[in-house]
Amino acid sequence: MKWNSALQDYQFYLKIEKGLAVNSINSYSRDVKKLISYLEENEISVSPIKIKQEEIQQFIYTASKQINARSQARLISGLRNFFDYLIFEEYRKDNPTDLIESPKIGRKLPDTLSVDEIDVLISTIDLSEPQGERNRTILETLYSCGLRVSELIDLQLSDLFFDEGFIRVIGKGNKQRFVPINYQTQQFITTYVNNIRVHIDVQKGFEDTVFLNRRGKNLTRFMIFTIIKNLAIKAGIKKKISPHTFRHSFATHLLERGADLRAIQQMLGHESITTTEIYMHLDKSFLKEVVNTFHPRK
Repeated sequence: MKWNSALQDYQFYLKIEKGLAVNSINSYSRDVKKLISYLEENEISVSPIKIKQEEIQQFIYTASKQINARSQARLISGLRNFFDYLIFEEYRKDNPTDLIESPKIGRKLPDTLSVDEIDVLISTIDLSEPQGERNRTILETLYSCGLRVSELIDLQLSDLFFDEGFIRVIGKGNKQRFVPINYQTQQFITTYVNNIRVHIDVQKGFEDTVFLNRRGKNLTRFMIFTIIKNLAIKAGIKKKISPHTFRHSFATHLLERGADLRAIQQMLGHESITTTEIYMHLDKSFLKEVVNTFHPRK
C-alpha cells in the first residue's frame, strides 16, 4: 500500500463513513500529508503498513522544532486517527502512535466579548449601504444562535422556522439540530431578506441561501472573517476576535445568566458535554452568587 492511495481511502472513509465536512477532512489529511512530505524529503522508503513508532517519533521530534505544543498534540492526534483507520480496515494490527506521548497543554479558554463590546461592534456598521444591513444581520445571527461560521454561510431560507421560533442548523458530520432564535434576530433576517436580498441577482444553485454576496452567491468563511476583523479595527476593539468569538460569547453569556449546561450543549451541537464545559471559566463572584442563591445552607 502506498501513502497517497492510503490517504485517498482515508479521506473517502472520513466523508462517507464519518460524514465529516470538507474542512474537517482537510484538517485530518493535513497531518498525514506532513508525514508523507517528511518521509519523501528524508528519502525514507516505508509504507503506511510497515512504518514503526521510532520513525514517527523522529518525524514528530523534527516537526516540534517548528510548531508549538498545541499544534504538536494536534499532529499526533491526527496521525493516531489515520492509523486507527488502517487497523479498522485490517491493514495493520497495531497503531505506531499509541506509545507516543502528546505534550501537556493547558486548556485554552475561548476569547469572548462583553455585551457592551458586541453592541459597540455592531453599532459601527454603516447601515446606509446594502451590505451594512446584511452584515448586522450576520453578527446578530452568530451571536443570538451561537452558530459556527460554516453553519452561518450554509444557512438556507428553508431552514427558517420563525413561527415556531427555531432555525434548523446542519452542523459537523451533517448532524441536524434546531436552535431557538429570538424575535429581534428574526426581524433582522426578515428585513434583510425582504428589503436587501430581494434586489440581488441570485445565481443558480444559491436560490435558497440566506446570506449572499453582491454577485448573488454564498459568502465564504474568509469574507466573514474579514468583515469582523475590519469592524473590530473600526470599533477600537483590541481583542483578537473571529466569527467563533460570537459563538463563545453566546455560550458564556447564557451560562453566566444561569442557563443549564446541557441546554447550551444542545444549542451548540456539541457531541460531548466535556467540550461545552470549557465555558465554565466564570469569575468567582458569579460562582459565589450561585452558591448563595441555590445552596440549602446559604
